[in-house]
Amino acid sequence: MYKTFFDLQRDPFEISPDPHFIYPTARHNEALANLYYAILGRKGFVAITGEVGTGKTLLVRCLLERLQKHRVQFAYVFNPLLGPVEFLHYLTADLRLGGNWSDKSHILQALHAFLLESNMHGSSTVLVVDEAHLLGEQVLEEIRLLGNLETTNGKLLQIALVGQPELDEKLDAPRLRQLKQRIALRCSLQPLNLEDTQKYVQWRLLRAGAKDNSGIFSEDTLAAVYRYSRGIPRLINTICENSLVSAYAAGVQSVSVRLVKEVCEDLRLDIGPESPDREGPSFELSEELELAFRRVFEEEILVSAAAEPSSQKPVAVQPAEELAIDKVFHNWGKRPISH
Repeated sequence: MYKTFFDLQRDPFEISPDPHFIYPTARHNEALANLYYAILGRKGFVAITGEVGTGKTLLVRCLLERLQKHRVQFAYVFNPLLGPVEFLHYLTADLRLGGNWSDKSHILQALHAFLLESNMHGSSTVLVVDEAHLLGEQVLEEIRLLGNLETTNGKLLQIALVGQPELDEKLDAPRLRQLKQRIALRCSLQPLNLEDTQKYVQWRLLRAGAKDNSGIFSEDTLAAVYRYSRGIPRLINTICENSLVSAYAAGVQSVSVRLVKEVCEDLRLDIGPESPDREGPSFELSEELELAFRRVFEEEILVSAAAEPSSQKPVAVQPAEELAIDKVFHNWGKRPISH
């Protein structure tokens, strides 16, 4: 509705998780590093947590896109409200194993045979569970037992649990200590600070086709967006989307602080408490991998941009720029990765 008015090619603040718009903060780099390293290193379990709206599902989409690109077999569970046997049926169906097994033992035998065959062909298999904080304890125990499927070279099934902070609480419970001890890497996504919020909004506008000096959101306006959103990306998108609609309706090409305030009042959003800048990531990467993860964000974005019709000059992307991550995915499963 407002794209022509603001000279945009795409809606910049869609709530749906689109890897085209991902903004790589230090925390997001850390989370993807955890996911990639745990999967490529055949570590078995990795857990990523974060508050509602901090970008967990978007990270999962980025991971799944890369797995698809390199033809790595995976199962993606997006609704974990299942019983133990239902969960196993869903897992085998998503892996396209086929068959109509009469009981749980037959499911496990078929799954084990499938994973062994994949391993013999130099590949591995990934299970990604989104909204994992909703998993019941019986299903979590079933998932832990799936982690027992291994060879001397590593785990046959790589498992990523992604969910809200309640997942951390479950994993820290004494009765689930066996599962907790098997998780090789854990990472938590945090809301953005003021600086990242400003860069996040400008990044999405640029990705949608805005000019560098479009001036749609001033520094004061972005500071107001940050205060009302508390740095949560989903709320930032909602506030900015509604603000653009209101600015379009008013016939103005810049969003004022007053307009943001009115939008947030309509959305029933209050100003959040002041908070200091949050700490950076605690997960240490080698220089090569740090560069690789940074480039992955940039290159995949540029590749998708080059494939889309646009009046802007396309950017040439060199395949060699994908560096370490594509290299290790290409050699998936041929040797364990040491750290």
